Amino acid sequence: MVVKMSNAFSSIKRGLKEAIEFSDGKVDKAVVHEFSPLDVKAVRAKVGMSQSEFASAFGISVSTLRHWERGDRTPHGPALVLLNVVAKEPKAVLKALRA
Repeated sequence: MVVKMSNAFSSIKRGLKEAIEFSDGKVDKAVVHEFSPLDVKAVRAKVGMSQSEFASAFGISVSTLRHWERGDRTPHGPALVLLNVVAKEPKAVLKALRA
């Protein structure tokens, strides 16, 4: 138990140090993931699902999906990450969600 806590502390300490360095502009060690906006309707079409099927498969409300497809709103955070992964590897995501 002591070893696990020590490892956890070391990891947290290292992460905090990296976060401070990043905020100071020292980005050489930081990994920053930036996702560009994407065409949600094209992603859905690529997967070959209706709006209701797509929304149900990926845990998105149909209303939200419609807003994204019309361009009224744009996905952010985890939803944007999920959609980018679905755009690149739809079969892998669907397989993982079925498991």
